[in-house]
Amino acid sequence: MRIVAPFAALFLAACGTASSQPALPAGTQADRLLIDKSDRTLIAYRGDREIARYSHIRFGDAPTGHKQFEGDERTPEGRYIISGRNPNSAYHLSLRISYPNAADRAYAKARGRSPGGDIFIHGQPNAWPGPPIARDWTDGCIALSNSEIKQLWDIVPDGTPIIIRP
Repeated sequence: MRIVAPFAALFLAACGTASSQPALPAGTQADRLLIDKSDRTLIAYRGDREIARYSHIRFGDAPTGHKQFEGDERTPEGRYIISGRNPNSAYHLSLRISYPNAADRAYAKARGRSPGGDIFIHGQPNAWPGPPIARDWTDGCIALSNSEIKQLWDIVPDGTPIIIRP
């Protein structure tokens, strides 16, 4: 077992299924978030200083392109805010993203479609017994490990701006 345990820790860290995020000082708060879909990173900032970085984040089953319609399984791109939180989510904690905005609604309406909604940053499914799911699996949300979403939950107040880049 001594050989397996170190190997497992290295494997999980390399796959992005274990959080190596250091603890932050009590009271630390982010004032903006940046998600880069192509790099699969979520960065929390305070002023110009990066205070937390989460790698290997997961998206909807169709991660390329901007969410346009309900059911397209894409993750939105653009400027939004964290508009609420749900501690009783079906996933380990969830921070609501303000998608759809006015432009998203107008685009979908002009095509006779619904833009969808209920886009969150969240952890793993509550009933999921294993390590973090290591593939894109949401319906358009942004998924982190449970320890990562817990830290993000603690440092991100409602109203925090978020930019999601392709």
